[in-house]
Amino acid sequence: MNRKKPFIVTMLAAIMLVGLIAGCGNNSNNGGNKPANGNATNKPTENAATEAPPEANKKLVVGFAQIGAESGWRDAETDSVKATFSEDPNFELKFSDAQQKQENQIKAIRTFIAQKVDAIGLAPVVESGWETVLKEAKDANIPVFLLDRGITKGNEDLYVSFIGSDFILEGQNAAKWMIDEFGAGAQVNIVQLEGTVGASAANDRKKGFEDAIAGEAGYKIVYSQTGDFTRAKGKEVMEAYLKKDKNIQVVYAHNDDMALGAIQAIEEAGLKPGKDIKIIGVDGIKAAFEAIAEGKMNVTVECNPLLGPQLKQAILDYKAGTTLEKWIKSDEDVYFGQKAIDALPNRKY
Repeated sequence: MNRKKPFIVTMLAAIMLVGLIAGCGNNSNNGGNKPANGNATNKPTENAATEAPPEANKKLVVGFAQIGAESGWRDAETDSVKATFSEDPNFELKFSDAQQKQENQIKAIRTFIAQKVDAIGLAPVVESGWETVLKEAKDANIPVFLLDRGITKGNEDLYVSFIGSDFILEGQNAAKWMIDEFGAGAQVNIVQLEGTVGASAANDRKKGFEDAIAGEAGYKIVYSQTGDFTRAKGKEVMEAYLKKDKNIQVVYAHNDDMALGAIQAIEEAGLKPGKDIKIIGVDGIKAAFEAIAEGKMNVTVECNPLLGPQLKQAILDYKAGTTLEKWIKSDEDVYFGQKAIDALPNRKY
């Protein structure tokens, strides 16, 4: 009897050891590794628990080809785009300042394509000449979004959406304020300071304004010249015209910076801007509101430059498979008189 007990104990120990080895080796997801209470203990590794799949962690890289820094409005748009994407850890922004040259924008877009960015934002300096480079982006499956300025009609298949203002409506609103101010049938001589030649903002603001006064025989544009959307050029053009003729009642500038330049020229010519000559601008920059408060400017037609959030949302919607509107419009208003003065404290650009 005593000789059999060690043998039996040895056999039982061997059987238990085999069972333990079999149990610990069952590390599949079929529920084999469960404690007696039935709760699974096969947790993922620490790295798997803290690291998301590579695609989920991948930042969306956005290339933005900006026109330049010709105005306070342009600076505000640049700041909006930079702030929007820099504050979101899911995005990386590659920024290019074209310094008012289309060839620099085209070069930037080709660089973005070579870098395989996820989306491209473009504020085109002029309307025409984009077909080749935007087709290159399309062939590379990189979506393009236009900001604040459009391109030649017929190329809608080369970009996803245009995000920005109705420039024709802006011109119409400028003309409406003027006609309301002077009245139908008045005799009004107008100097028009145009934006950059070939830019959609300049083309459409000119068209909207001129179409709106076409039925008013007494409203005449006596001089129309580009000021290239800059304050310095606006002043220069206005100075040159005032040396020839001071019989004007209105300056209609395609942006506020040119209007502010014209104000300087008018003052230096011994006239009172806002009184002797009414001043109409477009954009709604803070300096224009200040000039209205000082009585030197009469009206600014708002063109919202804070397009960064709309660009970001459009990219996210596109990546999610949402069908976007071809034209994503921004909300805008017309400011003059007390309305402009009341709005001044909240102007951020």
